[in-house]
Amino acid sequence: MLQQTPLIECHRQDGGKLVDFSGWEMPIHYGSQVEEHHQVRNHAGLFDVSHMTLVDVSGPDQAAYLKRLLANDIDRLDEGRALYTAMLNAEGGIIDDLIVYRREKDYRLVVNCATKEKDVAWMRQHADAFDVSVETPSDYAIIAVQGPESRKVLSAVLPERDVAALGALKPFSFFEREGALFARTGYTGESGFECIVDASEGVALWQSLRQAGASPIGLGARDTLRLEAGMNLYGQDLDETVCPAAANLSWTVVTKDRDFIGQDAMATHPTSGERQIGVQLVGKGVLRAGYPFFWTRGGWCSDERRFLADIVLWNWARAGKVVIENT
Repeated sequence: MLQQTPLIECHRQDGGKLVDFSGWEMPIHYGSQVEEHHQVRNHAGLFDVSHMTLVDVSGPDQAAYLKRLLANDIDRLDEGRALYTAMLNAEGGIIDDLIVYRREKDYRLVVNCATKEKDVAWMRQHADAFDVSVETPSDYAIIAVQGPESRKVLSAVLPERDVAALGALKPFSFFEREGALFARTGYTGESGFECIVDASEGVALWQSLRQAGASPIGLGARDTLRLEAGMNLYGQDLDETVCPAAANLSWTVVTKDRDFIGQDAMATHPTSGERQIGVQLVGKGVLRAGYPFFWTRGGWCSDERRFLADIVLWNWARAGKVVIENT
């Protein structure tokens, strides 16, 4: 039987097409994936991400434990701040990518739902050497509000005291109120916020945000938004055979004065010389093995005509001549 989030009835009422997503009954779209994509880019969209896994780490050795477990350095974090990191295996491959929040007394991690079992097993295995507690809360809902109007929408439903705190949030920061956590750690390429609340509060918050003007967005648009923004997706771009360098995630790794799992292996990883790149498919077509690509001023593209036109525009611009339009 598929697992369900506290918002399952909201999805049904909104006409969501429900599918099996890693053992969860989740909406793939609510009618038009394209319209949902543009809704997030131009206005505000709501995502139910309650299927994501929360892991709370506490205890005297919590900081030392996470410094050993994660490739990014949590010493960078003050209370109320968060960071994005990879958790590596001994061979330097990515077990999962995740976000760490530094709270007042402990740390909260948000990991992918599809990797929950192996993530938690790995964390508890390596917790044995430390005086820490690794807990996985279950009674929660996570709602992401994404888009240029996300602040306006969320501010309309929060108490006045929280509106000011919301307005002061910088990227990868958060605040907590009475068991609820509000963060600015978005993943669509747009400004946005994540709301972690008790499961009993999830439906009311979702409905309030709908009334404030946000539209529900399914997993389909979530993936196209991430793809358009050049953000990695675990299971597609990342897995235990991919090292951070190959996934363009070297910026999330801190090696100086560190000793984390997988650190020594990264330099000799079999894919350490490869890099993932984004490409633009010009016009209609299907990517196939052996398909030619060309470097243009805008990046990689698949069309030689576009390549030649870009070269012409580049040379003319350097010569101070007029720019050709509609090429």
